[in-house]
Parts: sequence; structure tokens; C-alpha cells
Amino acid sequence: MADRDPQIMLEETETMTPPPPAPPSSNAGAKRKRGFAILGGVVLAAAAGFGGYELLFGGRYIETDNAYVAAEIAPVTALSPGTIIRVTAVDTMAVKKGDVLLELDPSDARIAVAEAEAAVAQALRRVNQTMETGTALAAQVQASDADIRRKQALVGVASANLARARLDLSRREALVSGGAVSGEELSSARNAFAAAQGQLAVAEADLAQARAARGSATGQSNANAAMVGDTAPGENPDVLAAKARLERARLDLARTVIRAPVDGVVTQRAVQVGQRVAAGTMLMTVVPLAEAHVDANFKEGQLRRVVPGQPVELTSDLYGSGVVYHGRVAGFSGSTGSALALIPAQNATGNWIKVVQRLPVRVTLDPKELQAHPLRVGLSMTATIDTGAQ
Repeated sequence: MADRDPQIMLEETETMTPPPPAPPSSNAGAKRKRGFAILGGVVLAAAAGFGGYELLFGGRYIETDNAYVAAEIAPVTALSPGTIIRVTAVDTMAVKKGDVLLELDPSDARIAVAEAEAAVAQALRRVNQTMETGTALAAQVQASDADIRRKQALVGVASANLARARLDLSRREALVSGGAVSGEELSSARNAFAAAQGQLAVAEADLAQARAARGSATGQSNANAAMVGDTAPGENPDVLAAKARLERARLDLARTVIRAPVDGVVTQRAVQVGQRVAAGTMLMTVVPLAEAHVDANFKEGQLRRVVPGQPVELTSDLYGSGVVYHGRVAGFSGSTGSALALIPAQNATGNWIKVVQRLPVRVTLDPKELQAHPLRVGLSMTATIDTGAQ
């Protein structure tokens, strides 16, 4: 190829080089200024709107994510000792109030019931026997009265015989000096008088004995009546005590079948078949999820205008913000969590730094919403209270 002319090559290079940019016009600058002005206006409007919202509504709603689901958990304990022979409940099982959770061996309890039933029957027999004894003692008292009357009559006869013997003796003694009465007749009269005196003494002793026997029979009858009283045999204290022991034995037998105290879900089952448990042993717990509530821990400065009855909106981490629960403020805890801690803070000693405290607020939930979206104890919640509503 022939060499090209350098002058021609320089001209081509200058032709291919783009021209330098033109200086910005005054119209572009105006547009940029107008954009900045619009942006500033929008920012100012947003700030004014946010400030107005905070002024009018911002302090009305208070929120915390330090909230958790809670419930009045029902512990299931053994009320009587025994050996577990059957367990029907497992963790996570939903149960109804009265459902059988487990059973204890009822053999000992059945024997105790049989013994208590025999004791009641025996007590009734004793009471009936005592009542019959009272009837017999009353008859003895009546017989003693009749015996006393008979012996009183014998005393009267003996007294009359003594008076007659005394009269006969006095007459014969008056005739002895005249010789009209022999000594033998006088001796007979004296013997008859002495015999009459002896018969009277015997009659009086028999009468005293009859009266003593009547007193003894009366005392026994009164003692028997005091034991029986005016009540029916079934209302006798001994019978009532025996019946109470029977009821206790039957209650112990019924307690060998342990049932759910409330509707809920079984958790913390700690027993197995064949295990021997004592009275008071914790067996499991039942969580009444249908009656769950939320304990929301608000800062003390947030609670100035919170009162019971105010509406609360809640969301759970389980379902997310798409499911909103509606509740009400039920009340406030009696103390902060730190005050009831195992080792409470001693703010009166050393270098003290103020820490904002949180007070648990109990929030009730709508049962229908709980049924539609069940919760579990301990789940995290976010609670927002509308302090402007009543």
C-alpha cells in the first residue's frame, strides 16, 4: 500500500473527534431548582403531617412487643396413693373436663369400702340393740315400782301385826299380876311381839332393797337413753361417724380414676404405668387454651392513661401481622417483675443507676378469635393499647 499523506490523516482525525459539550443553558438550571423546591415542599409536608399525627394521635396508642401468652394452668395431682395401672393421656392431647387421664389400682380402696360398709351395719346393730336394751330397762323400772308397792304393802302388814302383838303383850302383862294369864301365855305373847318386830324389819329391808334396785334400773335406763337420745338409729352419732368413714372410703375409691379438671391440652406428663405415686404427686398439667390471656409488659412511663376496659389489638409471631386479635385491658399486676425476682435488686446500696421498670398488664382475648387461631402459652405477642377509648 502506498504511504498516505500526513496532512490527509490529520484532517480525518479531527473529523472523527466529537465536539465538546455545550455549556448548560439557563432553562436546565431553572428546572433543577424547581425540582429541589418540590422535594423540599414534600419533605416539609411530610414532617408537618407526622408532627400533627404525633400531636393529635401519636400519644394515644402505646405498644410493646414484650408480651406473652399465658393461662391459668391446672395441675393434675394424685389425691390418694396408689399404683398406676392405666394412662390414657399423652402430651399435646386435647381433653375435655371430666375425661379420664389415668387410673390407679382400686383394690385397696375397694377393700376399705367393704370394711366401712360393714362398720356402718355394725354401728346400726349396736344402736338398735341399745334401743332394745332401753326398752328392757324401762320394763325393769316398772317392775321395780310394782315390787316397791308390794313390799310397801308387806311393811304395812308387818306394822299391823306388830301393833297387834304389842297390844296382846300389853294386855297379858296387865293380867299377869291378877293371875289371869299364865307365864306360858305371857311368853308366847312376848315371842309373838318379837317375831312381829322382826317381820317388820325384814319387810322394811326388802322395801329399801326394792327402792335401791329401782334406782339402779332407773340409772341404767337414763344412761341408755342418753346414748340413744331422741334420734332415729340412722342419725345416731356412732352411725353417722361410720357413714362418714364409708363416704371417705368411697371418695378414695373414686379418686383412683383421675379426670381432667378443665378443658385444655395435656402437657408435662411425668408418670408411667406401674409407677407408685403418693398423695400430692404431680402427674401432669392441663393448659386451658380457650381461656388464654396475654401478659403485656409495658414501661412504667407508658401507663399514665391506661385503665381497665380499654381495647387492645394484638398480633402474634406465630401467625404474623395478618391475624389481629382484639382484647381488653383486664387489670394490672400488683408489682413489677423485678420486685418479685428470686434475687431482687437492692437499689439502696452502692452506685445506683435508674432502670425503667415494666409492669405486667393482663389482656383478655376474644374466645372466638382464639378458637379460630389457637395460641400456646409462652408465645410472643405484640400489644397496642388505645388509651383514647374507654
